[in-house]
Amino acid sequence: MTVQRMDNVGIVVEDLDAAIAFFVELGLDLEGRATIDGDWSGRVTGVPGQQVEIAMMRTPDGHSRLELSWFLAPSVVADHRNAPVNAFGYLRVMFTVHDLDATLVALEAHGAALVGEVVRFEDAYRLCYIRGPEGLLLGLAEELG
Repeated sequence: MTVQRMDNVGIVVEDLDAAIAFFVELGLDLEGRATIDGDWSGRVTGVPGQQVEIAMMRTPDGHSRLELSWFLAPSVVADHRNAPVNAFGYLRVMFTVHDLDATLVALEAHGAALVGEVVRFEDAYRLCYIRGPEGLLLGLAEELG
């Protein structure tokens, strides 16, 4: 059995509107927004009685999606938003961008801040990590050449 594709990465946020605005500024498109609830959804996630507002964001090439979730019920039980780069578990999402410097300037207006510095990896990429809305860790890469 082999994987056919990766459908999406999910991120739980506290301010769904701000997260949508940030990822739209980054270049993703809002594909749809909905409230998910009902017995079936709790059976899938193991969180009975859940009610979640989601926004599905799509990359411009149409191949990748980011699902932003805001839990209305039950209350969020853990907060990993400010975990350091060497923490266990899912850490960050990496995006390839056209112009890294312009992207950083645009995202600063949405509260983004560099974690370290912009570095060059050989002759292939300029890379950096940023903290976005709510401290979410993102990687940005600009292809060189």
